[in-house]
Amino acid sequence: MPTGTGDTGTRPAQRADAARNRELLLAAAVRAFTTESAGGPAPTLDRIAKDAGVGIGTLYRHFPNREALVEAVYRNELDRLCAAATELLGQLPADRALRAWMDRFVDYVITKKHLADSLHALVACGHNPFARSRERMVDAIRALQEAGVADGTLRPDVDAADVLVGTSGVCMAVADPEGRAQAGRLLDLLVDGLRPPAARTGTDGDRPDT
Repeated sequence: MPTGTGDTGTRPAQRADAARNRELLLAAAVRAFTTESAGGPAPTLDRIAKDAGVGIGTLYRHFPNREALVEAVYRNELDRLCAAATELLGQLPADRALRAWMDRFVDYVITKKHLADSLHALVACGHNPFARSRERMVDAIRALQEAGVADGTLRPDVDAADVLVGTSGVCMAVADPEGRAQAGRLLDLLVDGLRPPAARTGTDGDRPDT
């Protein structure tokens, strides 16, 4: 009878290779769509596979068509954005984690702009890549706010949905590579308004000894 000797090491390795190839393809796709949105050539699946360093067959095993790749790129960016809330809370006080998360949000919006034409085509084909996107982002902000209320760095009286709208408004105005510095200043002001009065920039309690 077969014992399966060797399978234990091989299958996890195969899964790790598949996951790595998928990430390489998604990163290559983001680069290709960014180039396209800047006036470059429309990306082909062959070119994306080549840039990722894999064969076209590998691409098709993960993404059977262009629409599947576009949707996966968008959802991957959304997943990374939402997961960043927990990641940043493990590294920073909650108010600073929220501010850092907003920088991630700017990156997400810029990538989404690069994907705009492809996403519109996806919607026209009857797909809805945006299902639950807003809900997930509000949940991420709420987790950051709750941590901030608990550690005293954020006010308890602000709705997470309002914070998302405010952050989105800044991005609509200046979320492009040339406007990043101005976006950063505006987001600093937004987060400052989310702090308790004694912790705001320019108040007597702003810079407590730590």
